[in-house]
Amino acid sequence: MLQDLLAGLLAAVAYGVIGVAMMALGYVLVDLATPGKLRDLIWVHRNPNAALLLVSGLLGVGIILTTAIAASANDLIAGLIGTLAYGILGLVLMSLSFLLIDAVTPGKLGDELASPNIHPATWVSATAHVVIAVIIAAAIW
Repeated sequence: MLQDLLAGLLAAVAYGVIGVAMMALGYVLVDLATPGKLRDLIWVHRNPNAALLLVSGLLGVGIILTTAIAASANDLIAGLIGTLAYGILGLVLMSLSFLLIDAVTPGKLGDELASPNIHPATWVSATAHVVIAVIIAAAIW
């Protein structure tokens, strides 16, 4: 019983490290997409556009990672590799969706995200992040 508990704790730590790394990478990607520093946009300027885009990315990564972990069938090494691979895939696809939306719409989406007023384009991009995450989660399952 104690051995099972320790194995479970080790797995939780390993998956947690991957989760934190994927969230950090997601943060960096959103920071690259927005002019200025994301930290300042959200915590100093209280920018709702930047916050919404970051929240949708984090939520998307969480959906993907949770599904990958649940589908890992108690094989820790394969589960960790799959979780990492699906997490990276999700971040890449979310980034591509941002670039695609930016390419097909007028103006520069990154500039709109730095605007202090909520912009409808932010909702479109944020929704795309969550939809991509759900699609990847369904593909995993």
